[in-house]
Amino acid sequence: MDFLDEPFPDVGTYEDFHTIDWLREKSRDTDRHRKITSKSKESIWEFIKSLLDAWSGWLVMLLIGLLSGTLAGVIDLAVDWMTDLKEGVCLSALWYSHEQCCWTSNETTFADRDKCPQWQKWAELMTGYTEGAGVYLLNYFLYVLWALFFSFLAVSLVRVFAPYACGSGIPEIKTILSGFIIRGYLGKWTLLIKTVTLVLAVSSGLSLGKEGPLVHVACCCGNLFCSLFSKYSKNEGKRREVLSAAAAAGVSVAFGAPIGGVLFSLEEVSYYFPLKTLWRSFFAALVAAFTLRSINPFGNNRLVLFYVEYHTPWYMAELVPFILLGVFGGLWGTLFIRCNIYPVLEVIVVTGITAVLAFPNPYTRRSTSELISELFNDCGSLESSQLCDYINNPNMSRPVDDIPDRPAGPGVYSALWQLTLALVFKIVITIFTFGMKIPSGLFIPSMAVGAIAGRIVGIAVEQMAYHHHDWIIFKNWCRPGADCVTPGLYAMVGAAACLGGVTRMTVSLVVIMFELTGGLEYIVPLMAAAVTSKWVADAFGKEGIYEAHIQLNGYPYLDQDEFTHRTLATDVMRPRRNEPPLALLTQDSTTVEDVETLIKDTDYNGFPVVVSHESERLIGFVQRRDLILAIKSARQKQDGVVSNSVVHFTEDAPQIPASNPQPLKLRRILNLSPFTVTDHTPMETVVDIFRKLGLRQCLVTRSGRLLGIITKKDVLRHMAQMMNQDPESIMFN
Repeated sequence: MDFLDEPFPDVGTYEDFHTIDWLREKSRDTDRHRKITSKSKESIWEFIKSLLDAWSGWLVMLLIGLLSGTLAGVIDLAVDWMTDLKEGVCLSALWYSHEQCCWTSNETTFADRDKCPQWQKWAELMTGYTEGAGVYLLNYFLYVLWALFFSFLAVSLVRVFAPYACGSGIPEIKTILSGFIIRGYLGKWTLLIKTVTLVLAVSSGLSLGKEGPLVHVACCCGNLFCSLFSKYSKNEGKRREVLSAAAAAGVSVAFGAPIGGVLFSLEEVSYYFPLKTLWRSFFAALVAAFTLRSINPFGNNRLVLFYVEYHTPWYMAELVPFILLGVFGGLWGTLFIRCNIYPVLEVIVVTGITAVLAFPNPYTRRSTSELISELFNDCGSLESSQLCDYINNPNMSRPVDDIPDRPAGPGVYSALWQLTLALVFKIVITIFTFGMKIPSGLFIPSMAVGAIAGRIVGIAVEQMAYHHHDWIIFKNWCRPGADCVTPGLYAMVGAAACLGGVTRMTVSLVVIMFELTGGLEYIVPLMAAAVTSKWVADAFGKEGIYEAHIQLNGYPYLDQDEFTHRTLATDVMRPRRNEPPLALLTQDSTTVEDVETLIKDTDYNGFPVVVSHESERLIGFVQRRDLILAIKSARQKQDGVVSNSVVHFTEDAPQIPASNPQPLKLRRILNLSPFTVTDHTPMETVVDIFRKLGLRQCLVTRSGRLLGIITKKDVLRHMAQMMNQDPESIMFN
């Protein structure tokens, strides 16, 4: 009996920093499914097991949705509390944020809704005074001190316990979903440390968001639940279907946008996205959003802090400023990507600079989500924000949601100066912050940059329409006393433009923004801004920030850009001229010692098997890891296997004399249908095959005779060479 007839552990698995074989994973899953289907007819118990197997995918999605929704709610609540902790503390209940503290107070007035005796700033608590230069400086000092403490704690936890918890995680998740193995990146420790340090990093006041890292957190949840089901834990291809759905759940809880989450996973991160995964992604995103809605972390029955509703229609003439905001978003995206991938400054220094510069300006002192919420806001009659300090007509009698355009008051002009300074500050500090060794997302900072620019443009257009309503551009649609321009809408369009410029998202971005506002009416302005920002940014460079970071880290990721160069497979295959011949195994004349020597002397991931060295007729391909495990297991389980034993990759080993050592049959680990191309196949076709089939390698033949091999890394090196880049600098070390 062949010892390989019995399965043994780890055959068919992959080592760290290697690419999976999508075709093999697909084939193994088909075999598994066929076995389950045939067994289900044997007994009731086997039929129940087949039903459980079919439903396990939906169960995993349910668990991912529940856990990622719960973690997102906990993170939102913790960030809210710790952000306010930098400024003061609630005496009636230490765990209350500023807003929650004053909700419960009976002494709060509508005009001073953020002031109540239960909430005290640190200087007031320590000195008993509420005003004065000394009080301001003490609050300033403690604000900076808390920020430094939070960021120091975050970077220390990441460095000591989970180095993979840093960054946004989306570039690595894109790479993992394309078939690359990074062990530990989606592990339990990474999940725990990422969740804790994400709260600390956002609370420190750094210009970063929690939305990108929430995708990483959700994918960690997905990986955790995959380990509970052998269907997913033993098949890397099936595991990636679950991770695609988990990414959708992450965006769903980040923005309160389940449909946008599914489209984000499809458009931005997923490599392989069958229809079945689309449905399951939708279900996971729905459960995650429902869970977060049940927790209600913001107390407004919404999934995000900056949910808004506008009541004024937009007009065709406004498309011009919307498109200009798109141009700004594209230029911002280009600037951000070009500047960000070079400097990575130390966390503490950047936090210190951020806190020192942020405190004096009320628009940079508050959390970025709160800032975006205020910028998106439509100024109703009950708003107390400085941005809504307009001069009212005392004779006005209009419904609350239909206030006409009014002249700006001193508060608006003061706010405009502060917002202009905040815009410059956010642009500079965000470039240095993203990519530091702490959890950091760029969705919210990018949206903040765009929202500030958009609000400034919106107020400018609004005041022009009010003071110059007789101009030809305003005459047709903006009558005196009408509510013509909504500055909050400009902020929203600017936010979409800047996020699109950085990430190059289009469809999913518009849907996410639409779900945030609940207004189908504003889809055209959002589409115009998103498409313009992508066109402008693409004019300076095709890759978004995630692709730039993938390239910076040298991950073996094949992007979807067309390969247009006229080269052939023979130009790329190994071995080249003046290189040693290809490392081969023969079907029935190689000894165990020869195989072990070959494994020891080379670091290749697999070896072609040929009939003989003379003919070089291809038989199949065997993986290095499978060879090592098979020989190790054979030495333990099969008597008579020694170094002189001949390795057979044939179906039937020939009769051997009794004096010869026992042969070793390894037919079961041989891939008899490796993907092959001829030496004259255009590289355009080869690149397409690698992309669409997710190959690790393909063999190059002529008339059945083996000539060479092309690996995924060879393809990446060749593509870099064709773009005049250093082919070795892009490879992951």
